[in-house]
Amino acid sequence: MRALVLAGGSGSRLRPITHTSAKQLVPVANKPVLFYGLEAIRDAGIVEVGIVVGDTAPEIRRAVGDGSAFGLKVTYIPQDAPRGLAHAVLIAREFLGDDDFVMYLGDNFVVGGISDLVARFRQERPDAQIMLTRVSDPRAFGVAELGVDGRVVGLEEKPERPKSDLALVGVYLFSPAVHKAVAGLTPSRRDELEITDAIQALIDGGRRVESTVISGYWKDTGNVTDMLEVNRLVLESVEPSVKGEVDEASELIGRVVVEPGVTVSRSRVVGPVVIGAGSVVRDSYVGPFTSIDRDCTVADSEIEYSIVLRGASIDGVGRIECSLIGREARVTPAPRVPRAHRLVLGDHSTVQISR
Repeated sequence: MRALVLAGGSGSRLRPITHTSAKQLVPVANKPVLFYGLEAIRDAGIVEVGIVVGDTAPEIRRAVGDGSAFGLKVTYIPQDAPRGLAHAVLIAREFLGDDDFVMYLGDNFVVGGISDLVARFRQERPDAQIMLTRVSDPRAFGVAELGVDGRVVGLEEKPERPKSDLALVGVYLFSPAVHKAVAGLTPSRRDELEITDAIQALIDGGRRVESTVISGYWKDTGNVTDMLEVNRLVLESVEPSVKGEVDEASELIGRVVVEPGVTVSRSRVVGPVVIGAGSVVRDSYVGPFTSIDRDCTVADSEIEYSIVLRGASIDGVGRIECSLIGREARVTPAPRVPRAHRLVLGDHSTVQISR
């Protein structure tokens, strides 16, 4: 079995962070989301991995390399533009050959990995196996309709009038039968080759498509809210470790990771929290479910349930919650007189200001 990982999307819902970084490389608990997927693939016993890349290919290549750091053999498959999930399968035909494969969306996060899913596929040998989860607004997803016997009878991509609330999770398993279905597709109303149409073609052709309805352990990290939730889920499982310097005036409570080169002084840190190498926390409070990347500074401030990316500085700003702070960002107090908010914002930014 092989794996096909999709890492070519633009990440429009995470702008402005993704104006300068691939969305698959935004870190969760100080590790890129993409890495969790690659590790899950490795843990499922898969070695040969094709990564579909687009405009951010150089950054993905620098981060992943040849895959040896993950115990994988990686092949990069260029895609000239996002043309649909089935288009990724189409251009990966030579790499995939006649092997079964798992297709994994690089910005998705499956808590607990995919080993059980892959083992079930290998044992039961359907032509396609999909995971479904109930969502509040299925219009934003591929949607499945189940028959009275629980089998998949229909699928549709981002429908205006969904026939169910069952959305497809971003992990799919296929036999080589899917290649014929993909080859026969025409672009949808979104001008893309839809994987839902390919699976529908398998169903219409009498092929066996299995599904599992899951709950609670999948997230699409395409927006800030879900990024913070995944960060929380990962931090729940960290083990405390202190390898940096913590002075006697500081207090660490619960599961706190202080990486080498960190300095914590006159501060209170309540876990689960991860503080990356080379960072400084001074005269501050760092609350639960916060990850601070390497070479950051938090001084005379409070922060909780947030993600702080590499090299950011937060100094003297009171309390911050539910926030994603970008690389090398600077957060400082505004001048007291005149009372005004002074902002420098990237395209498509969202700002919430207390009055």
